[in-house]
Order: sequence, then C-alpha cells, then structure tokens
Amino acid sequence: MTNAFKSSFLLAFSLILILSCGDSTPPEQSGASQNATVEAANGEKKEQKKVILFFGNSLTAGYGLESHESFPSLIQARIDSLGMSYEVINAGVSGETTATGSNRVKWVLERQPVDVFVLELGANDGLRGTPVAETKKNLEKIIDTVRDIYPQAVIILAGMMVPPSMGPEYSTAFTKVFPEVAESKNVKLIPFLLDDVAGIDTLNLPDGIHPNAQGQKIVCDNVWETLATVLPRP
Repeated sequence: MTNAFKSSFLLAFSLILILSCGDSTPPEQSGASQNATVEAANGEKKEQKKVILFFGNSLTAGYGLESHESFPSLIQARIDSLGMSYEVINAGVSGETTATGSNRVKWVLERQPVDVFVLELGANDGLRGTPVAETKKNLEKIIDTVRDIYPQAVIILAGMMVPPSMGPEYSTAFTKVFPEVAESKNVKLIPFLLDDVAGIDTLNLPDGIHPNAQGQKIVCDNVWETLATVLPRP
C-alpha cells in the first residue's frame, strides 16, 4: 500500500462519512393459435433473465456519477456484450453500513429474486471505527439472510481496507474480516474492491473517496475477475 494511499485515502475518508380484443380467428385455427400462445409463453419463461444483485453503499450506487457510469452498470454492459442472460440490479445506498444493510437486506430480497448476490459493505464501518467483531457479525447475518430466502443463490463478498493510520491493529483486523467471513460462510471473495483505484487522485472524485468514471472501469474489472467465475458462458 503506497504512502499516497495512506495519506489521501485517510484524509478523504475522514472528511466524508455520510454514503385481445374479440376473437377474429377462424374456428379451425383457434386451437393452433392457442397452442402457439402457450408455446410463446413457455419460451418467454425459459428466456427469463437471471438476476445479479449488487448490495452495497455509495461505492456500488456510483456516488457523484451518472447511473450508467457505476460499476454495476458497466458489468451489465459487459454481460450484454457477451450475450449472457443476466439482469444486473444496483441496490447500493450511500452511507450504508453493515448494520443498516442487515436491516435492509430482507426487504430488498422479498421484492427482487436473486441468483447472484454481491455484498459490498464495510467501508463505512471502518471509517467509523466500528468494532471488527460487529462488522463481521453483520456480514455473516446478511449472508445467512440471503441463504434463508434464496438457498441456491451464489454469494460474492467484496473485500475492503482502511488506511493504516486508523491504527495498525484495527486496520489489520478489519482487512482480515472479509477473507475470514468468505471462508467461514463458503462464499466467493473479491480481495479488494478498490484495488488499483484507492488513493490515486486521477481515478477518484475530488473527495478522494469515490471512484470517478475511469476508476469505476477498474472497479468493474476487479469485480468481473471474481464474478466471471460463477457465470456460465452462453
């Protein structure tokens, strides 16, 4: 981790803690027409897209950017370009913590079927100095809730870091939470969501926290590296 990351990431994070009609068919054709309608309906059902839901904070929401510039939107564009039948849902809310996320997740899941669930929360916990044990407990609770409602869903957890200036002991413990939860809950892990983006001025908005449009492209690549492993190619 570079000195630029340590200084600019900490400073910025310290400043912003907010994130039909009548039947005209001839009688002799009506049966065929009905069969065609049933077949069409079945075809639509077979072609129904699976859902990838990104559940996170402002990093997922695409804070400060147009909606099409957020990394979930970029993931959708990549999926479409590959002819893959998936719909991406961006359920990011600025300022979300693991605690508020654990309270919100059931409401989201009950309104939206999910095949792949990408969990991106924890950064705001770190900024607030939330006890690591609490963050870990909340992440596990969210994962358990997803599995209770959609047992077959694939779950991916996005790793996060805080600057060493938050205190070496806390920073180390916080960073370890994500691989520990991924292992204990048997979910896929994105090692560090902001890899090659955090602390780089040209890839972030003026606040120094949120990736700009160019930074989001790199975040998209970071996410895709793990996501692609669970999406069968057409």
